Amino acid sequence: MDFMLSGAAACGACLFTNPLEVVKTRMQLQGELKTRGSYQVYYRNVFHAFYTIGKVDGLAGLQKGLAPGLVYQFLMNGVRLGSFAIIESSGHIHTEGRVSAVKTTLAGAVAGVVGAVMGSPVYLVKTHLQSQSTSSIAVGHQHKHQGMIHALAAIYRQHGILGLWRGSSAAIPRVSVGSAAQLSTFSSAKELVLDLQVFPKDSWFVALTAGMISSVVVVIAMTPFDVVSTRLYNQPVDHLGKGQLYKGFTDCFSRTLKKEGLMGLYKGLGASYFRIGPHTILSLFFWDELRKMYQRQQLR
Repeated sequence: MDFMLSGAAACGACLFTNPLEVVKTRMQLQGELKTRGSYQVYYRNVFHAFYTIGKVDGLAGLQKGLAPGLVYQFLMNGVRLGSFAIIESSGHIHTEGRVSAVKTTLAGAVAGVVGAVMGSPVYLVKTHLQSQSTSSIAVGHQHKHQGMIHALAAIYRQHGILGLWRGSSAAIPRVSVGSAAQLSTFSSAKELVLDLQVFPKDSWFVALTAGMISSVVVVIAMTPFDVVSTRLYNQPVDHLGKGQLYKGFTDCFSRTLKKEGLMGLYKGLGASYFRIGPHTILSLFFWDELRKMYQRQQLR
């Protein structure tokens, strides 16, 4: 049940934040491996990107990749949050009755790795679909998929089962870092809010406040890995399935840093917060509230 509740919570958040995921993906691919001022800027900021995509690709363009996005959230966060919930309820994240920062960070990272591996194929497809756009505002390599099933089948036919896990070398550090930052700060922030007695113990404001604190930490820690992940997943490949732009995570990270500077790794930071921030807040809030509802139901 922990896995089901976690997956449902993440899907609920995804319905609201998917348009921002499209915006974030486009901004992270814009000016790929090009120095500032040497490429055309289609998306000036998160608001301009939102307007441009809606105007050129239509409102449906802002929900590109929704199907694989929902499947990914259910798989990845179902496993990630579900695993963490089991670890937490078993008492493994506490030391002398208090939340241990080291234990929650390690538990969050391990849960994140498992979730990332499980969800990698649909994340690959989601990135491909969200980068696809009208040629006048296209950024990054343009894949020609017609939908999630078509994309999975095409990748499998061309590159076999391992082709579906291409880019997972970036997904694992991305999700493990993000998960460790998210779950450790959420647990610690929730405990702090309860200690300060700002809200009643069972108030939904406790989870909401903790989620807001956690979201800031997650975006700062996760964005460089998110940029690298997006680029590795979206790069074109040869007939053997090898990337034509990057050899792997380290190569992508170092080349982006060398060519675009530190801010290249924080490209689309505003979009990242507008996407990851609300998603962190909503998914953790839904997760916490659904678990409380289930626990109350069990006591009856």
